[in-house]
Amino acid sequence: MQLQGARVLVWGLGVHGGGIGVAKWLVKQGARVTVTDLKNAAQLESALAPLRDLPIEFILGAHREKDFLNADLIVRNPAVPRDAPLLQLARARGIRVEMELGLFVQNLPRGNAQVIGITGTKGKTTTTLMIGAILKKANPKTIVAGNLRVSALELLDQIDAHTPVVLEFSSWQLEGLEPHQSSPHLAAITNISPDHLNRYRDLDDYANAKATIYRFQQPEDFIVLNFDNRILTRLPRAFSRVVWTSAQRPLSEGAYREGDALMWRWGERREKIFDLRDFQLPGAHNVSNALTAIAVASLWGATPEQIARALAEFRGVPDRQELVAEIAGVRYINDTTATAHAAAIAALETFQPRARAIILIAGGADKELDYSDFGRAIAEKAARVILLDGTATEKIILAITRANAQERIGGTFDSMRAAIAHARASAQRGDVVLLSPGCASFGMFENEFERGDAFRKAVLELEE
Repeated sequence: MQLQGARVLVWGLGVHGGGIGVAKWLVKQGARVTVTDLKNAAQLESALAPLRDLPIEFILGAHREKDFLNADLIVRNPAVPRDAPLLQLARARGIRVEMELGLFVQNLPRGNAQVIGITGTKGKTTTTLMIGAILKKANPKTIVAGNLRVSALELLDQIDAHTPVVLEFSSWQLEGLEPHQSSPHLAAITNISPDHLNRYRDLDDYANAKATIYRFQQPEDFIVLNFDNRILTRLPRAFSRVVWTSAQRPLSEGAYREGDALMWRWGERREKIFDLRDFQLPGAHNVSNALTAIAVASLWGATPEQIARALAEFRGVPDRQELVAEIAGVRYINDTTATAHAAAIAALETFQPRARAIILIAGGADKELDYSDFGRAIAEKAARVILLDGTATEKIILAITRANAQERIGGTFDSMRAAIAHARASAQRGDVVLLSPGCASFGMFENEFERGDAFRKAVLELEE
């Protein structure tokens, strides 16, 4: 589609950078851009700042039907459901609807066969950045983008036909590939567990959305899957070649753990790639992430030396089990991106052996999940739980009560500062105060990153 002079409506500016980057890129292509968002100018102040000097019309605080019907192209934010009534109305008029990563993939240089796609319920950001770190050892021009705080479209100018591109996809972003029947040539799914069931009909519908990452692959392409994740073993059959990873059993082909060694077996090759004693990230889940990274990087063509060096240097990702501070012998851990309870349970399992006791900060917005497992995990692994106000919090309280651990509940708080103050009063030397909410952030916070920033700020104020 020729964008020069086209009327393009960007639905959802957002604060992650995606909507901002889309709008800037479209203006650069010569499009006549309108941005519409239900939030008002005050709520979007930080997102509007980079766009103030650009020729963009802003329709804020409401959506106007005429803006949708008069557009040549609509670019929707991933948070906008694909079946939203205004989108259905536009499609009925033959108006094209796209997403950022759909535009990105469509505008890659012809012949670019080095696109690597990563998705999963947990670990996708960590794994994406691990793979990016490895590939940068081989090619410093490697691009890492997608479901991160950077717009993929703004990186297009840095990409030629030989540039490796590592993209992280959420299930929502994968919806943007479906109209083009496009999948990355090399892809991986870290794991699948219940999440976003407020957006999808059921777990099968959610898993099917994740499977888009390989649905349109060809026989010469590769999909890397985690054999230890039961749901991944039941996904629809791939036309491409499936490569498995496992932290629990040896494999005849793929990446697997053998004691402290992470191994790669491919054809006649069987070699130790990495010694876990050199690994800086805690938790069994990060071993699984590293195995996925080893498989993807090996299939891409990275050497064992490049992989081992990058994994040894990798220090993790901000907002994911991030040590913010140690104050009076108490460690404060920011795991705000644990927006599903399976991720929060994994964090509890990681830190329980490393702490005298865990004081968990959890709760927030509901995604229509069953919190029974979370309640049992809190009963088994947390000495105390401090809850943030939100639509899921009552369900978590009920799950904890059913696990006969209601005495662990320290109260529900409507600010992060109040939650941290209560945690500090309860904590003793050797304890871990763990923000791992198991819920979305909407309501109290704009997004999970703002929630993490609030945690970081409140903790650092304790040192003053």
